[in-house]
Amino acid sequence: MPTTSVADTLAALRAWLRWLVLLGLFGTAVELILIGHDEDRLQFIPLASIAVATLAVAWTIVSRAAGRAGALRVFQAAMVQLILVGAAGCVIHYRANMEFKLEMDPSMSGFRLFSSVMRAKAPPALAPGNLALLGLLGLAAAFRLDEKGVRDVSL
Repeated sequence: MPTTSVADTLAALRAWLRWLVLLGLFGTAVELILIGHDEDRLQFIPLASIAVATLAVAWTIVSRAAGRAGALRVFQAAMVQLILVGAAGCVIHYRANMEFKLEMDPSMSGFRLFSSVMRAKAPPALAPGNLALLGLLGLAAAFRLDEKGVRDVSL
């Protein structure tokens, strides 16, 4: 029965996480394109962010550059970008829903308004959080401490 080292196991887990991020990015991009998420300039931001992140992930998968500090930094920056774009998207979606709800019923406030905004189907307030989740998953793939607790820069 073959045994695997901890380093081999961690490398395999990191590779799986990168592939999961890539799959999530692809699925999110397809969904955004299919729903026509391109009506104005703001709606292109998640698509551009996904494109940048996809290139960064693909670079680490395809090129054996995963152990190089430069590739890791680009990958991490792309993941942070996904987190920021996802968070900003949640705020933008929430505000758009709130504006619409208040136009429909200006007397709404407090928890009733919040609840109505969060349950709105278009735009879904938390949908952009998917990008933030993918960014966090990517950062988890890049995180590593060596035996002494020192941060390592390998993917």
